[in-house]
Amino acid sequence: MLEPRPVRDLMDFVLPEAGALQETGDSWEPYRLLDDTGQRVEPVALYFRDLLASSTSASTLRSYGHDLLRWWRFLWATETPWDRAVREDARDFMLWMRLASKPVRTHWRRRGKDSAGLPAPRQHQAGKLPAGSPNPVTGKPTIGTKYAASTRAHCETVLRTFYEFHLDLNSGSLLVNPFPLDRARRRGRAHAHHNPMDEFQAARAGRYRPKVPERAPRRIPDEKYTEVFAALRSDRDRALLAGWVSTGARASELLTAKERDALPGQQLVGVVRKGTQAYQQLPASPDMFVWLRLYQEEAWEKGVPRGRNQPLWWTLRRPWRPLNYHAARAMFVRVNEVLGANWTLHDLRHTAAYRMANDPEMQLTYVQHILAHRYLTTTQKYLTPSKDEVIQAGLAHHARRERRRTAAPVEVPAPGYDPESLRNLFGGPRA
Repeated sequence: MLEPRPVRDLMDFVLPEAGALQETGDSWEPYRLLDDTGQRVEPVALYFRDLLASSTSASTLRSYGHDLLRWWRFLWATETPWDRAVREDARDFMLWMRLASKPVRTHWRRRGKDSAGLPAPRQHQAGKLPAGSPNPVTGKPTIGTKYAASTRAHCETVLRTFYEFHLDLNSGSLLVNPFPLDRARRRGRAHAHHNPMDEFQAARAGRYRPKVPERAPRRIPDEKYTEVFAALRSDRDRALLAGWVSTGARASELLTAKERDALPGQQLVGVVRKGTQAYQQLPASPDMFVWLRLYQEEAWEKGVPRGRNQPLWWTLRRPWRPLNYHAARAMFVRVNEVLGANWTLHDLRHTAAYRMANDPEMQLTYVQHILAHRYLTTTQKYLTPSKDEVIQAGLAHHARRERRRTAAPVEVPAPGYDPESLRNLFGGPRA
């Protein structure tokens, strides 16, 4: 009879800052997981190769790589080979992600130096909101010190599918998947004997997968959007903001557009969709093309490369480089710092979706096509009122009740008198 493994003390458990996820720039191997000696982790490389063969994007590999690096650091800290991990290891790892604080990564300038005399990290400077507290402008919570439920759920899914892949290959000495399915699903698939007359109930796939609350999309209110637009410092940024909020394209989709993709005469912008890699033309507002032309004339005069196959967006300073997502995000972060907000570039897509979905003269199926949603139910989320609309409706309700409470009471005539005759004799509002 096997004895149960002793319970680990996870209270002071800290993951070592070992290994790295390396971006290679090679289309055959976009990302590579390295161990503490700088060698490639072969099980992960094999898994990534299989994902690439199934048309998985490089950004997805990057996301999966961070989850696998976190798991590998846990294995290194516990001195557990990856193919000898059991369910107790997975249980402790998911429990650590739930209860422990996220590791604070040491900046490369601070590594190996005494912390005395160095400026405090940005998140601890005076005037910064405490971690996890709601922003007073947007109402969105700031990044907390704990792992979010969505992060833990994503990590559990990645690790479970990683071990399922290697179980199919019979890799190493792997015997079981340390991240099992939920107990209700161990003996078969979910809804195996489902009655077609009943609705499907939500079924958790993994035993250690947390429950992720469904969040309503957040938009930027019109009055706040005006403040955001006024805080921009260049015509390029104004054209970008007008493009994001009118086309509903994702930030990376619009940033990868070429000069030939902008058609001012037709008010269309062509983008390559993130998931399907399909080319799609999207309608844009006239304001975007006005600001775009102003930006292009100024940029071409400074020497920015020009041509139909050239990128549509460039950096504002030499050396000229195509504008990437990280630079655009940094621009938007500076705007947020001016306004004291914490909106993201993806909130601009939500704003465009809310505006189109709440237009009574625009069918929801058209909005679904513009946003490139696979299911109409995803687009229907934008028909629900946003947080600021609910708050405004609630405040208006309390104002109406206050007016009725403070209004002068209406005098009711004594029984036997005709109200219409009294109005004819003494005057008053007509019914």
